[in-house]
Amino acid sequence: MKKLAIAVCTAALCAAVVFAGGGKDAAVKDPNAPVTLTVWCWDPMFNIFAMNEAAKIYKTDHPNVTVQVVETPWPDLQQKLITSLSSGQTETLPDIILCQDNAIQKNVMNYKNAFLPLNGKVDLSRFAQFKVGSGTIDGKSYAVPFDNGVTGTFLRRDIIEQAGLRVSDFNDITWERFIELGKTVKAATGKPMVSTMANEPDFIMIMLQSCGIWLFDDAGNPYLKDNAALREAVRLYAEMIKEGICIQVPDWNAYIATLNNGSVAATINGCWIIGSISAEKSQSGKWAVVNTPRFASISRSVNYSNQGGSSWMIMAASKNADTAADFLSKTFGGSVKLYETILPASGAIATWLPAAESSVYAEPNAFFGGQKIYEDLVRFAGKVPLVKYGVFNYEARDAIGQQITDIVSGKKTIEKALADAQKQVEFLMGM
Repeated sequence: MKKLAIAVCTAALCAAVVFAGGGKDAAVKDPNAPVTLTVWCWDPMFNIFAMNEAAKIYKTDHPNVTVQVVETPWPDLQQKLITSLSSGQTETLPDIILCQDNAIQKNVMNYKNAFLPLNGKVDLSRFAQFKVGSGTIDGKSYAVPFDNGVTGTFLRRDIIEQAGLRVSDFNDITWERFIELGKTVKAATGKPMVSTMANEPDFIMIMLQSCGIWLFDDAGNPYLKDNAALREAVRLYAEMIKEGICIQVPDWNAYIATLNNGSVAATINGCWIIGSISAEKSQSGKWAVVNTPRFASISRSVNYSNQGGSSWMIMAASKNADTAADFLSKTFGGSVKLYETILPASGAIATWLPAAESSVYAEPNAFFGGQKIYEDLVRFAGKVPLVKYGVFNYEARDAIGQQITDIVSGKKTIEKALADAQKQVEFLMGM
């Protein structure tokens, strides 16, 4: 009897342990258990708005999932990310972050295994491939593309018409032709074609990406001094300034002012500039957009490029990584409704190509004279060449920016300036 009692107690204890363990596993695997996804991103009217709308859509079929957005300016986000990863204190990090495209490669390469590879979790084949490439390192994709930085030539229709030109004259042209047309506009109206910020290389970078070439070679070494495409971009940029086709302004506010006060005939920038252009309501109906000029002397150059942009990434340490991946897959990587919602309210143009099939993207834009600008820009995005920004992208860009004044003033030759820029980047890289 005593042995029987012991056996019964032992069996009961084992059953209790098994049951308790099974209950714990069941709780973890319960698909209906409450889940909170924490997201770090910036800009309430753009990125945060889009993420909150995505959360609403996902919650319809996943009522147990809540998305908590923490507004975090990009410089703060990057600093917090580096601090946490460097110290190994990943418990302070969110499930999802928004990352500037030109910082993705640096973050992934500096912090191995910190980010979740998304291959097989999100269908990235349906995004513009230049964006996917920005987040792909050694065959693994770490980012879900979001906002579109595809460039366009945004034209004041009324100004170029004063010079006897049409919008179509600027479509599918070379930089050399753009300069010729710019001279025509300047002679007829007294207005330069475009404005840029002094000592900022953004305009040159737009020109460079049209070739699928960047500031580093395939091995990650600085590629400035012997970069023929970069040399040609700098030459053309200097010529535009010399001819008065392009004027330099001191800062961002002054740049936007040239667009809103009508002191230039156009701007060439990422499509996110539409918000700033449209802010001047008196110019409604006077704008148009065509693609970006290409190099005449470089056969691989195309009429499409990119400036700026960001993507969503999942932290590998996230306890909700699978839910986060499913969330991004079914919203930013799978919901036409999401893009139809955020486009009219924020101007967030998708790099998810199926969004272009939406009737919202096909609607005429009154500010741009009835042109279907969103449909056109998404089409442009699918043709932008891929470049690898490299770990020291910011350092290389800054090095070029610092040389612009000396090049434009004639103090340095282009060859000397690019050689000096390369030496600076090599020094920063410890080469």
